[in-house]
Amino acid sequence: MSTTQEPSFRDSVELMYSRAVKLMDLSPGLEEKIRVCNATYTVRFGVRLRGDLHTFTGYRAVHSEHMEPVKGGIRFAMAVHQDEVEALAALMTFKCALVETPFGGSKGGLRIDPNEWEEHELEQITRRFAYELAKRDLIHPSQNVPAPDMGTGEREMAWMADQYARMNTTDINARACVTGKPINAGGIQGRTEATGRGVEYALQEFFRYPEDMEKAGLSGTLAGKRVVVQGLGNVGFHAAKFLSEEDGSLITAVIERDGAIINDEGLDVEALSAHIRANGGVKGFAGGTYTEDGSAVLEKECDILIPAALEGVIHMGNAKNIKAPLIIEAANGPVTAGADEILRKKGCVIIPDLYANAGGVTVSYFEWVKNLSHIRFGRMEKRQEEAQHRLLIEELERLSSDKGLGWELSPDFKAKFMKGAGELELVRSGLDDTMRTAYQAMRKVWHERDEVEDLRMAAYLVSIERIASSYRAKGL
Repeated sequence: MSTTQEPSFRDSVELMYSRAVKLMDLSPGLEEKIRVCNATYTVRFGVRLRGDLHTFTGYRAVHSEHMEPVKGGIRFAMAVHQDEVEALAALMTFKCALVETPFGGSKGGLRIDPNEWEEHELEQITRRFAYELAKRDLIHPSQNVPAPDMGTGEREMAWMADQYARMNTTDINARACVTGKPINAGGIQGRTEATGRGVEYALQEFFRYPEDMEKAGLSGTLAGKRVVVQGLGNVGFHAAKFLSEEDGSLITAVIERDGAIINDEGLDVEALSAHIRANGGVKGFAGGTYTEDGSAVLEKECDILIPAALEGVIHMGNAKNIKAPLIIEAANGPVTAGADEILRKKGCVIIPDLYANAGGVTVSYFEWVKNLSHIRFGRMEKRQEEAQHRLLIEELERLSSDKGLGWELSPDFKAKFMKGAGELELVRSGLDDTMRTAYQAMRKVWHERDEVEDLRMAAYLVSIERIASSYRAKGL
């Protein structure tokens, strides 16, 4: 590819797809079928607000229906456009295949700045958008299941689910029409943290393999590793929080819209997040040094760089200056195809987005299954599990007493061992297993095929082969 012109986000996805299929034995027809976006719906609707009629533009793209329903977030942002939505839908297809969630890929967006509207106005807009999508089955438990994305969250998903239910009053599975809902509206424990938690599990799995760490020039464990996070939204916050609190990593810099905050001793992620919510940015945070040039902090020396905000933040203009030996793409498409080539030649290891941020769709899958089964995970088995563990503890203590062995199990161990798995524990277990299994599938291709230079290529090869197998099974 030419290194003189920066590829767009959509071009980047296409280039990475093309790079992978060159190594595959797909018929030209099947290669094209997997490449193209099946359908994109554009809607323009009016809502009367503040005494005037305001017209809004929204999109829903369906990339692949090799499995149904199709799955993918809906973002609210002024930058939303058709090419972006179609590129994100393609990424969702590959992501779902890689982590083996039984969905095709879709994505949606509404061109709106959520901060410009009051909550009741935003509800009217969201409900009307949901209405326009639902009446065309672009929100439907068995056909198209949206989720939160940039600019949306539990609140918007609850409005959408309720709007669908109002339109389909006899659909017993109505709650399964969207995921990422609040707990009291059919959501699931662990969904809000899921994408950030998935980033942590992905890094944990990477660090289990010394030969993989060696490719990035790293060794040891996550403890003490210097981490720079770009974007402390939902994904970046949870990734940084878990890495610092549970793995002992040092969050040495956080980059936000208004600049960056740096502390080589490690930032207090909770306190910084509270400061951002209160003040709209990192400026003025007492726990670190502020710099206005946030983009320059992407080039700061660190062990792990986590771009967790927008696409294209690492591009041909700054890739050569990136010093991080390991980048994990918590956002969708934060490294352009041009930058990817530069970084690969430098020896930088990139854990790709279609794997690294798949925690969200994985736990969305669990939520969808919960909604269809109409029962909370763990409800049937938790107390039975606790009773069995209690029996074992009591028998060990009886034997110790009878034999005069003097064993004494610590109260902390007994409390942890006897606690049965509830919904949150089961969700985290399922997510951890998913991230481990997907990584092992990628690294197998990465290490066994000489022509596969990097994890992104390996991820695409694994996912495209699974999609191709689905199409072949359909007779295509």
